[in-house]
Amino acid sequence: MQKVIAKLVDESGRPLYDVIGIQCHQHRQAWSAVETWRICERFAKAGKPLHFTETTILSGEPGWELRKENPQLDSASTAEGERRQEKEVVRFYTVLFSHPAVQAITWWDLSDQGAWQGAPAGLLRADMTPKPAYEALMGLVKGRWWTRTEARVSRRGGTQFHGFFGDYRVTAVEGGRELNGTFTFDARTPQPTEVRLE
Repeated sequence: MQKVIAKLVDESGRPLYDVIGIQCHQHRQAWSAVETWRICERFAKAGKPLHFTETTILSGEPGWELRKENPQLDSASTAEGERRQEKEVVRFYTVLFSHPAVQAITWWDLSDQGAWQGAPAGLLRADMTPKPAYEALMGLVKGRWWTRTEARVSRRGGTQFHGFFGDYRVTAVEGGRELNGTFTFDARTPQPTEVRLE
């Protein structure tokens, strides 16, 4: 067996990478909130953004290579498993969304149809109908974590609001005339931000 050492820093000690990718196929059991936070904290010490590049939480019997263990298995997703998956997905995404180092999360199999290792890991069933986890995740991303607000603009042309990081579309209405603009709000956004309306 040969020992391989990867060089991850240059001669001055600066990292040779921009982000840290973490795979987390939770086929045996879902990570607890404490374990998820601990993993984020451990890798955040490198000072680079964290990308959860492969994420799965099962909606059926936990285990690896389920189809190899039971070739007759058509769809291992169960009503009980789907309820458990929904709860675990909400908890997992909430912890990741709240951690300042996490920049991206990728769910690995959208559907159970053709899912890796034949596992019931999709947010959609094999027939492409949404599971409860899909609906719950949509409720978080496009609902609870989605900023929609109305504000009055001061005489100087400014306003303020509290919002999540992301891309914004602004519509200003005055006397029946509508002006539109866009801006991105992230950790590097200067305060205040100027938005050009056209």
